[in-house]
Amino acid sequence: MLNISIPRIVVSGLRGGGGKTILSLSLVASLKQRDMEVVTFKKGPDYIDAGWLARASGAPCYNLDLFIMSPEQALHSFVSRTTSLFSIAPGGFTAIVEGNRGLYDGVDHQGTYSTAELAKLLCAPVIVTVDCTKATNTVAAMILGCQRMDPGVDIKGVVLNRVATPRQESVIRRAVNERCGLPVLGAIPRLKKNPIPERHMGLIPFQEHGNIEESIALLAETGSRYVDTDAVLKIAASAAPMRKADAGRSTATADNSPGPTGCGPRIGVIRDSAFQFYYQENFEEIERLGASIVEVSPLREDRLPELDALYIGGGFPETHAIALADNAGFRASLYNAIQEGFPVYAECGGLMYLGRRLVLGGSTYPMVGALPVTFGLRKRPLAHGYTIVEVERDNPYFHRRKLFKGHEFHYSEVLEMEEDGAYMAFKVKRGKGIVDNMDGMCYKNVFAAYTHLHAVGTPEWAAGLVRCAQRYNRQKPVRREGGNL
Repeated sequence: MLNISIPRIVVSGLRGGGGKTILSLSLVASLKQRDMEVVTFKKGPDYIDAGWLARASGAPCYNLDLFIMSPEQALHSFVSRTTSLFSIAPGGFTAIVEGNRGLYDGVDHQGTYSTAELAKLLCAPVIVTVDCTKATNTVAAMILGCQRMDPGVDIKGVVLNRVATPRQESVIRRAVNERCGLPVLGAIPRLKKNPIPERHMGLIPFQEHGNIEESIALLAETGSRYVDTDAVLKIAASAAPMRKADAGRSTATADNSPGPTGCGPRIGVIRDSAFQFYYQENFEEIERLGASIVEVSPLREDRLPELDALYIGGGFPETHAIALADNAGFRASLYNAIQEGFPVYAECGGLMYLGRRLVLGGSTYPMVGALPVTFGLRKRPLAHGYTIVEVERDNPYFHRRKLFKGHEFHYSEVLEMEEDGAYMAFKVKRGKGIVDNMDGMCYKNVFAAYTHLHAVGTPEWAAGLVRCAQRYNRQKPVRREGGNL
């Protein structure tokens, strides 16, 4: 074991929508403005907040979640990704972990898998942000309750959010100082302009934001003006040393060991404003297993390039339906490749894109057509939360009887579905899935599911994708004239 000092804090709150993301981004942006190194993490299965954190820090954001990964996996992921910075950040760095929902919120009344449990695992001090709308002394009562709920959670400070007047701020500061014995590290007023606007699935992804630089600048100004960032840095630096264990990686591997750069299979990733929900860890595990990643886009390219497999993540095909439907060349090339055995792994929005049609507001948009499904969209979420799936049928990616934990979040639903050579490989034990508690639609070498899997918690995911790409690379048909598969 090696004891190492990792400056770190966890930003939490009393509920969802209370200001955690504004505070986290403001801290990150203001520290970067001071030329300080920051590594960011997002607690929970979240893509959009993680994307904003990555954009604000200028470096990848990683996810930590005690449901979809074991405590050992989460701790190893955090330690390995922070200690790697020691050699490239001689001036030091700070790790900022944004929590999700309220501090103690989890899947049950005990708060299992909560931000509090993650903070204890990381031995990280916690800063709690509080929405102060129409409240004064009661803010101190709520913070005091958080302190007494679990004395093992190291709450070190409070940041007030949506403060209306200087008098309200003064009363709350005194109440928190005297009742809770905690410093108030900042007071963010009601902002006249929201730098991170929202829509039906939460924040608008930064990829679709009209002026991202202006928003980051506004967040940096918010952090510098309203938060005592020096005090936050001191709290982060006060975190106890962590033990760096020689933890081994998962034993799940692809058919071949990782090869030299450029020698492995080429795996395409559809990454644009339509498909943007990816875990950074998934990319890194693909590359660790010897594959190279090639970004492609049906919004920019008229055909599928030469690849050995394709990964299509979640996103918003519904907001890009016209453009996706109009690009008939890309849809046709992908359809033809699938018919000839080309491996495709798709999640949520990718599942929708591989279907036959997307029906929105009375209009119908043709999609790739490889899967015999027509999708529509509801006004409310059809599924939202953690999933547990069991591999029930043979498929190219996963071994039978394996149990995986993931998550799903979608407004889309199946309007029509035919068998037509497709079958379901996952039995859903928790969650919704595609239909009848089944998920993971398979057709030839396609696997498409509403369930999102994380490579840290499910190392079999990357191993299966790379294995399929390697197999296709060895067996793929000769390319036809014009570059189509």
